[in-house]
This record gives sequence, C-alpha cells and structure tokens, in this order.
Amino acid sequence: MQGTKRADINLGTKVKIVQKQDQRSGKLTEGIVAKILTNSSTHPHGIKVMLESGIVGRVKELL
Repeated sequence: MQGTKRADINLGTKVKIVQKQDQRSGKLTEGIVAKILTNSSTHPHGIKVMLESGIVGRVKELL
C-alpha cells in the first residue's frame, strides 16, 4: 500500500520511508510512526512522518 493518503497512516503504524538525502537512490528506512508532519489529506510524494527513532521522511510503503 502506498503512503500518499494521510487517513491510511496512524501513530504506531509500521512503515518504510525515504529520507531527503536518500530520494535519488530510493533507499528505504523502516520504522514506526511517532508523529505525522503533513497536514494535508494527501501528498503525491508521500505523507511526511517522524519515526520513533527521530528520523523524518516520506512514507513509501505501509507494512
């Protein structure tokens, strides 16, 4: 499932995100959502979240 809809993502959801510096390579980082940073209901590049580890990125996959 893609991470472009805010309604699909909840706190505690396990996701794979792409960090800003990894956007060219497409490297994904796995973690659990601690905070949702995007206010709009959808975003074409993925909803921006902060993981429990403090890493910020856009959601590419929901696990």
